[in-house]
Amino acid sequence: MSAPVSVLLVEDDEVIRRALTLALSRYGYAVTTAADGLTGLEVFRRESPGLVLLDVMLPGLDGIGLCRRLRETSTVPILMMSARGDSLDVVSGLEAGADDYVTKPVDTAVLVARIRSVLRRAGYEAPGPAGVLTVGDLTVDTGALEVTVAGEPVALSATELRLLLEFAANAGLVLDRPTLLRKVWDYGWDGDSRVVDLTVQRLRRKIGAGRIETVRGFGYKMRP
Repeated sequence: MSAPVSVLLVEDDEVIRRALTLALSRYGYAVTTAADGLTGLEVFRRESPGLVLLDVMLPGLDGIGLCRRLRETSTVPILMMSARGDSLDVVSGLEAGADDYVTKPVDTAVLVARIRSVLRRAGYEAPGPAGVLTVGDLTVDTGALEVTVAGEPVALSATELRLLLEFAANAGLVLDRPTLLRKVWDYGWDGDSRVVDLTVQRLRRKIGAGRIETVRGFGYKMRP
């Protein structure tokens, strides 16, 4: 029997922290908690969890800052929680490197669905058989799950890699946002297209802005 996935929950509200810990434990996750950002960073370095669930508003080092710190050294899946669903919170979290977000009050079923989705992406499920996708001087080894640009390795988060795999496998074809939400984020319902747009921005910064073209009114395509 496989070991339970470890989740680091960083949340300053004790009631919410206890409730989420209990709920996630019932779904089989091993939950470690922290009440502020700096403690969360220490626990992360010590425990190396499989997923991080972060509140945006934290004392000391806030959730956005903590997300950025984690992204400096890790591609661990990160799910942000925003108390308001505020546009600025969402955009800031995704720009900092979060894979997805949920709004408070958190619906346990939605939260678990998002966690399962981001963990599937972290499993690096590649579309199609293992091989090498080449687009110009960019290569994606779908077996080893390694990305290089002009021979130099590029570190991508699970979501960024899944997104790149979709683009590379469909180079020259336009992929609309609903299709990307379904294939990359596993959304079976209408999702927030900002998740796509901001992850594309992050991916562009890592592999080169000119490789992924915006097709206004439709979506994106990778230049073949």
